[in-house]
Amino acid sequence: MSMLFDGTIRILLIEDEEFDVRRVRATLKPFEHQIQIRDVISNGDAAVERISERPDLCDVVVMDLQIAGGIRGEALIRAIKRIAPALQIIVITKMTVNITDFDFANRLIQAGAFWYCTKYPTDIEDYIYQPTDFVLSVFNAYQKRMLEREQRRSERRLLRNVEDMLSRNRILGISAPIQKLRAQIMQLAPTGATVLITGASGTGKELVAKNIHYESQRKFEKFVPINCGGIPDELVESELFGYEKGAFTGATNSKPGLFEAANHGTIFLDEVAELPNAAQVKLLRVIQEGEIEKIGRTDKIKVDVRIIAASNKVLQQEVAAGRFREDLFYRLNVVPMYVPPLKERPEDILVLWEHFMQEISIDMVKATPVTSEAAIKLLKMYSWPGNVRELKNVVQRLLLRDENPVTPEVVAEVLTLHPSPGGSAEGIWFGDAADRATLREMERRFRMKYLQYIRGQSGSDAEAAKKLGLAPSNFHRLCKSLGLKD
Repeated sequence: MSMLFDGTIRILLIEDEEFDVRRVRATLKPFEHQIQIRDVISNGDAAVERISERPDLCDVVVMDLQIAGGIRGEALIRAIKRIAPALQIIVITKMTVNITDFDFANRLIQAGAFWYCTKYPTDIEDYIYQPTDFVLSVFNAYQKRMLEREQRRSERRLLRNVEDMLSRNRILGISAPIQKLRAQIMQLAPTGATVLITGASGTGKELVAKNIHYESQRKFEKFVPINCGGIPDELVESELFGYEKGAFTGATNSKPGLFEAANHGTIFLDEVAELPNAAQVKLLRVIQEGEIEKIGRTDKIKVDVRIIAASNKVLQQEVAAGRFREDLFYRLNVVPMYVPPLKERPEDILVLWEHFMQEISIDMVKATPVTSEAAIKLLKMYSWPGNVRELKNVVQRLLLRDENPVTPEVVAEVLTLHPSPGGSAEGIWFGDAADRATLREMERRFRMKYLQYIRGQSGSDAEAAKKLGLAPSNFHRLCKSLGLKD
């Protein structure tokens, strides 16, 4: 037995008959160097009080089922487990109990007991029960306690990670629409329902999706985001559903799709309106049947995934135009959510501005500059076509200038609100005349401003990419390189 265990198991004995206390001690005596009875209590109420005061008093409780004083039986088991869920309980009871009474045994297990046995008759003075079985049950109970404690520690660590993730992805704002949005998230997150989030680009639809996931029952599982408009049409199916080795030329290895990666978790389909028709059909099957069709594989693969979709297009219009399947729309639109643009909630602008100022200043190891009242007024007057994403990018650009305090003039320059004087190639695209940047920097500024302009004139990233003559994936990478996307 010493090879299996290298510590000391602490026992709390709840027994009101001195004769049986002696028999329990005698049964455990050969293992007293490993199993120690730390305390003996003869009353159920007193036992509950002692465990409440010192939950770590013992590792295993050995208790008489029919104790005379105070709370007893199944009620005592439940009371102990409420206080210390990882504490393991071994029940000893008189021979009056029928050992083949499975209903009785089941009630004890349901109450929270680890094991139970019937006491030897009173003419056997040395042992309470067969020593090997009794001692093995103590060791096994201790091992179960250690496993449960470790499991609870792991769950607490995971919970702290989730809380940290929620803290870093808070939905900021004091406006009525944002308060309503937060309340809606808390209400629907535990349900597991499919959600369709709509709103303009840059409003924070992925942020909403993350909050739904981390407030749900799936919070310990993966959150897998995918930008449907950033994947070439011919690669969408293989990215979403994967493929088998040899499915096509160049498929030298099997590839799990994103739905497989998100199994038991949540998948976020951003710009879902950009999915080609073939992928829409397969997505519909996933929602209806809970299974995916993998390229090169004949049998289906079961997946358990919560789907959250998002679009900055009006999907009803896409359905009417024949670009989006009506049956898929209704499957996705179980719970519709709308994220309002920043211009519809001006009271949130200052909240977001101060948050990003502080957050990015810390990242840049800089003192947070003071923003003047006149500059704040200008910020609130601006329409913010790029929404929260644009506001964050403006803060980053401003902090790079090392201006303190932040004046209306500085804000106007950063927002490029100055008109171009005399039609020169300065001002709105390139900054002030005094700012003689390098050609490379001028090219970067032009690209950024031109991409923002085209994106503002387009309904989606895919439409903007088409206008620019770029593949959606190349457009997405270009936006990321210029800091226009996270």
